[in-house]
Amino acid sequence: MQRRDFLKLSVGTAAAAAFASRANAQGAVKEIRVGYQKTGVLVITRQRATLEKHFAPQGIDVRWVEFSSGPPMMEAMNVGSVDYGAVGDSPPVFAQAAGAAIVYAADQPITNGQGILVPKDSPIRAIADLKGKRVGFTKGSSAHNVVVQTLEKAGLTYADITPVYLTPPDAGPAFANGSIEAWAIWDPYFAIGETRQNGRILINAREVTKTNSFYIANRDFAKNHGAILQQIVDVTTATGKWAEQHRDEVASSLAAITGVPLDIQTVAADRANFVIGPVTDDIVATQQGGVADRFFKLGLIPKPIVIRDIVWRNPAA
Repeated sequence: MQRRDFLKLSVGTAAAAAFASRANAQGAVKEIRVGYQKTGVLVITRQRATLEKHFAPQGIDVRWVEFSSGPPMMEAMNVGSVDYGAVGDSPPVFAQAAGAAIVYAADQPITNGQGILVPKDSPIRAIADLKGKRVGFTKGSSAHNVVVQTLEKAGLTYADITPVYLTPPDAGPAFANGSIEAWAIWDPYFAIGETRQNGRILINAREVTKTNSFYIANRDFAKNHGAILQQIVDVTTATGKWAEQHRDEVASSLAAITGVPLDIQTVAADRANFVIGPVTDDIVATQQGGVADRFFKLGLIPKPIVIRDIVWRNPAA
């Protein structure tokens, strides 16, 4: 794709842009705050400055806020310090159950780059071997869901393991020094575990269940600035389309922004999916039955929730 074609894709609808320009002229939005992690389309979007280029003519700045995982990003979004961000499937479920002010804005299926690692010389060879073991993962993250569904696949329960709740930066050293016997994680940490920390893939998440990542927005931001949110989604979607065709450049972008070495980000980029789309009925059903309902039955969230209640639909569409 030529640069002019990419920029054309990233513009969004003319009507939405005109509406947002008028809204901003009235002082509605001066800055968009975007939460990101160390991988994914938003990192590429930041490196290529596509949101900045798009919104500069409207007098809107873009501020980037990095998070180690999805749960703290949801907390920040709930209190209104982040407007938009990308997370896995579990953080919005925990956040909705806690009454957080969030909505689902778009979806990105996860086809690879997530799973459970064990040390290469570990006696753990099958899922059933996780029984009685210390398994590290970030509480409330997509890795949490991978652990739950992986255990079910082998007929085990959550009580059959010792969960060790660690952020990715803390889990890596714990895995390397043997403090945990298995690690559920996503890229680029998944690739780091494989290439730098003597890890072996016990199971890929795609072998267990359908998983998605989501683009989430603050509820008030979505309600009050729907036209601007639609433009953010459009630019993000266009960046994802570009990334699908430029994986070498994607790896460089990821490495430049995150500081994760190029060879590791190349592994992550080569196996990632960057296609972004709407939150369809099928995706809602997967998120409802596969994550929300399961977590409630296990007592991981305090009450049942309805995913459809917080799916954003652009009223102008």
